[in-house]
Amino acid sequence: MQSRKQLPITNAVIHPVVLLGIVDHYNRACKNTRKRAVGILLGTIDRRGHAEVLNSFAVPFEEDERNPTVFFFDHDYVENMAAMFRKVTARERIIGWYSTGPQIRPADMGVHEIVQGFCSSGHALYVICQVDPKETGLPTEAYVSLEEDSVALEGSAPGQPRRIFEHVPNSIGALEAEEVGTEHLLRDVRNWSVSTLTGEVRAKLDALQSLRARLENIRRYLEEVASGNLPLHQEILHALQLVLKGLPRNAASSELTQAFAVCSNEQTLLIYVATLLRSVLVLHDLVNNKTELLETERKMEVAFSNATTAMDAPGSPTVADSL
Repeated sequence: MQSRKQLPITNAVIHPVVLLGIVDHYNRACKNTRKRAVGILLGTIDRRGHAEVLNSFAVPFEEDERNPTVFFFDHDYVENMAAMFRKVTARERIIGWYSTGPQIRPADMGVHEIVQGFCSSGHALYVICQVDPKETGLPTEAYVSLEEDSVALEGSAPGQPRRIFEHVPNSIGALEAEEVGTEHLLRDVRNWSVSTLTGEVRAKLDALQSLRARLENIRRYLEEVASGNLPLHQEILHALQLVLKGLPRNAASSELTQAFAVCSNEQTLLIYVATLLRSVLVLHDLVNNKTELLETERKMEVAFSNATTAMDAPGSPTVADSL
């Protein structure tokens, strides 16, 4: 059975202000270019390995396009910025770094070892943020570096240690103040012409597409294991067995398929009726507004006509008489 080493960071929670800072950094410095944005992550790591990414700042970074292992990372800038942030929030420390990827590059391990020198725990968290995600789901991926025996690495001696990136579970979390600020920001970017029902249907569609993509990854992994291209991992197979055990026993029966079809048809019918009702109500409000506008214009015309008639009547005072 293949054993997995204990990760120095077991999971990471990334706050919205960090995501906003990464996107702003990318839009200012790297948009419409082949460059990527690189910066430092600030936060806390408890004894259980739970990382809270609370803040971030950008770092001057350059890569050689001809040689991907050659890069420039400004150490002095990181030290000065960390000292200034420590004066504002003493609780936040350097816990890792980020990049806009979109994938791991050859220079990442070198940058990771440099950032680890700034981390008090000796372990750094590496977060790749997709500023323009093509698939639904979380736009972030988190990694830590571990040493592994390179028995399967070509051109290296057996037993020689090498460092690899190991995936770390991550999620998006926010404090109460951050939730309020995020809601205010979403008010400016939200499309108010789209109904709530349409948004819920779109969210379910995105969730189904994300589920399909993950099932495709599982299928490809099992095919690679069956063909011998990937090693057998007992923890992954155990997790898949738990998922399969949770499915209904008669998943392939016609009764279950019909029950799902009936439930789906009923929900679709409710959505269709609700959409028709919403359209009728909108048209009704439009007709009422048009009627009220015509009535107001008619009253104004009658009032203007009465005023004109009163002024043209015999014996009515004129400007000359008043003089």
